[in-house]
Amino acid sequence: MSSILIADSGSSKTDWSLIGSNKRVKHFQTSGLNPFFRTEEDCHRLLTEELKLDPAKVSIDRIVFYGAGVKNRKQAAFIENILKKHFKVKQAEAHSDMLAAARATGGTEKGVCCILGTGSNSCFYNGKKIMVQNPSLGYIIGDEGSGTYLGKRVLQYFFYNTFDDDLRDAFRNKYGDDLSDILHKVYKDPLANRYLASFTQFLIEQRGHYMVENIIEDAFIDFHQRHVLKYRESWKYPIHFIGTVAYEFRDIIRSLHEQYGLETGHILKSPQEGLIKYHKAEL
Repeated sequence: MSSILIADSGSSKTDWSLIGSNKRVKHFQTSGLNPFFRTEEDCHRLLTEELKLDPAKVSIDRIVFYGAGVKNRKQAAFIENILKKHFKVKQAEAHSDMLAAARATGGTEKGVCCILGTGSNSCFYNGKKIMVQNPSLGYIIGDEGSGTYLGKRVLQYFFYNTFDDDLRDAFRNKYGDDLSDILHKVYKDPLANRYLASFTQFLIEQRGHYMVENIIEDAFIDFHQRHVLKYRESWKYPIHFIGTVAYEFRDIIRSLHEQYGLETGHILKSPQEGLIKYHKAEL
């Protein structure tokens, strides 16, 4: 086999990794390839104009695409057909970001895998495929423990006058206190989930304050009680995490696991390096 091209795609960006037969890796980045938001024409234009990888000059035998927008077989086929046509390859696979997280953290071993980034998700992975997965309800009614979930708590604590004076001043200095402007962005902007998640940065900057620690811990308790602890496998196998929120607050995750008697697995900011390791083993 000459090479494998891996893609880890969100709505805003896609990280591409080309693994050659000598196992050397080249990295590329483009805008996101989310089938929820992209037409076939959009995808072909993006690959042509943004991906600095000429199919005529590189031998690619297989493409493995992981994406946040790949929720069912129809969306997977949409991406696969585009990749096959653009790169002129016979083998192209499209999978969910949940499988990317599972392979990146668990490799070929069993474990419970969680995503804690802008949104949240979880599954039990048997080392080959996802066996059980709780539904992800999105940021309006779900996404416990995620950036959007934490962002909502920050706004509630500020505008409900729950924060003490120090935190209120810190919030006002960073974001202002124009409620109408914030509500407009939350309820009118198309990327409200990312906007809400941006307030997680306030928690990162204010670590050590008891109110901040309580917000983070409560959010992670909610995530564990509604998702992680629902998997009976959680008591037998490691619990892995992918995502910036999990990575930034990994100390709280480890502390919770000590209380629950759970084994903490890998906690990674991004799945890219784990996916490279996983697919290198196939060469």
